[in-house]
Amino acid sequence: MEEYITKFSNYLKGEKNVSPHTLKSYSSDLDDFLNFLKKEKIPLRIRYIDHLIIRRFLASLQKRGLSHTTMARKLATLRSFFRFLCREEDLEINPALGTRTPKIAKRLPKFLALSEIFTLLESPDKKSILGLRDRAILELLYATGMRVSELVGLNVNNVDLLGGVAKVWGKGRKERLVPFGREATQSLYKYLKRRETLHPGEGEKGLFLNKSGARISARSIRRLLDKYVKKASLSQKISPHTLRHSFATHLLDAGADLRSVQELLGHTSLSTTQVYTHLTTERLKRIYDKAHPRA
Repeated sequence: MEEYITKFSNYLKGEKNVSPHTLKSYSSDLDDFLNFLKKEKIPLRIRYIDHLIIRRFLASLQKRGLSHTTMARKLATLRSFFRFLCREEDLEINPALGTRTPKIAKRLPKFLALSEIFTLLESPDKKSILGLRDRAILELLYATGMRVSELVGLNVNNVDLLGGVAKVWGKGRKERLVPFGREATQSLYKYLKRRETLHPGEGEKGLFLNKSGARISARSIRRLLDKYVKKASLSQKISPHTLRHSFATHLLDAGADLRSVQELLGHTSLSTTQVYTHLTTERLKRIYDKAHPRA
């Protein structure tokens, strides 16, 4: 069993070119399944696995109190794993196909109001190099809607200040160009003028650096965001993804078409972007109920 998991991991890295984060999720899910088989004393042979064993695995996850979202993700991982083995002719039938995905309650993404965004963006200290860096990070996240993993992967030469565009690599290392406006340009310019004072290591190409002069991590960005949320006295706990949700929601609110927003976000499927139309519809309903005399 373990040799097949290694084979699948090599395929994900080599052919599918998945991100380290995605690879870690797949590995974690398959480790979970492997540990379940060992605990239940089920032979670790691929041909012993059937849909009943997979159902028992899902039941064990439910007993552990895992959410339906997590269970659905683990089932999706197993489907991908067994589909790969069928394609490689290591297995004849995908045992995960007959198992139903746990129902997931639709959760609308959280987003910030414009006033909250402006307060957050004004929070960093504009005099210190770290404050200038943090302001540029927040401005770029909101201006482009890029994922935090895309932002930390940016190199200095991926950003064109004159053209107001950044070249990013999304999921599956898909490349796209994202535009950004005047405010983000100014913030980036001020930061880049003083980037060298962070003493980047020899050959360090990363756009955003930490105190040690190395490329900043996604965890550091989450920490600095927590700091500014507290400083701005925002009522809700937010993540870098909240800025991405806010970007999409504000564009649609202002009349942007769904296809353009899909392209800007780097979504493969339009249905992924459509969740934001539910957000704007909900908001319009609230405005209507509050303002219309016959509501």
